[in-house]
Amino acid sequence: MKHTLSAFSALLSTVAAAHGADLRIPRVWEDEAIASTTVPLVVAAATPVPIPSRYYYGIPVRPIYKSYPVYRPDREPAGYIDWLKQREPQLAFDAARLKTAADWIRAGEIVFDAPIVYGHIFRVPASDLYLRDVDWYRSTGAPLLKDGSLPFYRYVIREKGKVEIGVNSCGMCHTRVMPDGSAIKGPQGNFPFDRAYAWDLRNRPKLPGPVTSFIARRVERLLYSAPWIHPDAYPEIESLGWADMAARHEAIPPGVLARQGTSPHTPARVPDLIGIEERRYLDATGLMHHRGIGDLMRYAAINQDGDVLSRYANFVPVEALPFILGRVPSDPAKFTPGRYSDEQLYALALFLYSLRPPANPNHPDALTAAGKKVFEREGCAGCHTPPFHTNNKRTPVTGYRSSTEDSDVVRVSVGTDPTLAMRTRRGTGYYKVPSLKGVWYRGPFEHSGSVATLGDWFDPRRLRDDYVPTGFKGYGVSTRAVKGHEFGLKLSNEDRRALIAFLKTL
Repeated sequence: MKHTLSAFSALLSTVAAAHGADLRIPRVWEDEAIASTTVPLVVAAATPVPIPSRYYYGIPVRPIYKSYPVYRPDREPAGYIDWLKQREPQLAFDAARLKTAADWIRAGEIVFDAPIVYGHIFRVPASDLYLRDVDWYRSTGAPLLKDGSLPFYRYVIREKGKVEIGVNSCGMCHTRVMPDGSAIKGPQGNFPFDRAYAWDLRNRPKLPGPVTSFIARRVERLLYSAPWIHPDAYPEIESLGWADMAARHEAIPPGVLARQGTSPHTPARVPDLIGIEERRYLDATGLMHHRGIGDLMRYAAINQDGDVLSRYANFVPVEALPFILGRVPSDPAKFTPGRYSDEQLYALALFLYSLRPPANPNHPDALTAAGKKVFEREGCAGCHTPPFHTNNKRTPVTGYRSSTEDSDVVRVSVGTDPTLAMRTRRGTGYYKVPSLKGVWYRGPFEHSGSVATLGDWFDPRRLRDDYVPTGFKGYGVSTRAVKGHEFGLKLSNEDRRALIAFLKTL
């Protein structure tokens, strides 16, 4: 990954001007700041109330250890695991040693790649190196780099002689393997996260099936339940067995994720983080403000560590776990596996701000010039306004009427499926207007990734009930309409081809 390190001082000045950062490390979990970061939910009383600052800072900081690549077994160097077992544990992040701009950005990349969980995504402790099982690769279809490594996982040595699989880093979802076997850090990733989660369920540790089902239901409740919504987006959550849950996750393609606060029936497209400094709202539903570097740090802290501890009306997600016994322990040091330090989050945010898109192979020509005219003629710039190709506003979903006036709201709904914005824990009643920059390397598209390509998005057949979605279909779904955003669906074939060509140059 190449970064413009020589221009990083200028970047910091830009960050300071554009995001209100004074280049001092913000204190992330200030009660007032963390409470104001989240936009109110459709059910205002269920808007999450974060844990207090004193509790958050009582959680021990999670050390970041030096990590090593994971290889598909037939591409693994001879004697690699034995070599790893001889490595000494080594800390990879030390804020006291960061002296220059280049130091901070490199440290931020280490945080981006650092696992926060060890073992399986399913979080059942396991010592086996399951990523050396060829069935895992066959079942998930995870893409590899040219050298045969798997960029979404890392081997970690926290104790000499013990090799652990590290998971759930930022890079696990935001790394994309390109067709030539290279990797881009930061964009909409293409790791088949839910298929890997399903593999964990199907290849669970040797526990009785009913026990595995009970634990899995509790984990699903922690991740997806929204009991104040009737019906919520995952109504059968309490009745499923582990195999039924695995099947629902297997239906979710790469680039789409049933992250916490959504559901396997209404997953979210993985967002592109390249150019994030240009965006005023984070998440497809505009769930969190992005007013400065502190907000980006808070977003990472909330989503990786703090969200499941928040209170949504009378529901605290983590209290769904069986060993919690119905309440969050009063001593955070005895409960959570750790948190990021403010210094780690600051480095991570600076790394994300430094990301730049890869070289675009789509160059302007006569066709793209014609497409630009179509873009302007059809009024696309009204929402997808240059130079960021978004107006940074939110649009209400069908069925939602806000009771407040907000200059950041477009008072027209584009009519896409409202479920994610209305019946999940991330439901604000809005979708943010996405940026069109970098669409050439992204996909699938739409807030739940229902279509694979731009061509599919501008195909008028997607409005029909007999349409076969080319991206996320849904568990047990063979055909369904992908409704809404009808702009561009009545273009001639020539204009449509030109518009798509132009969009791929952005």
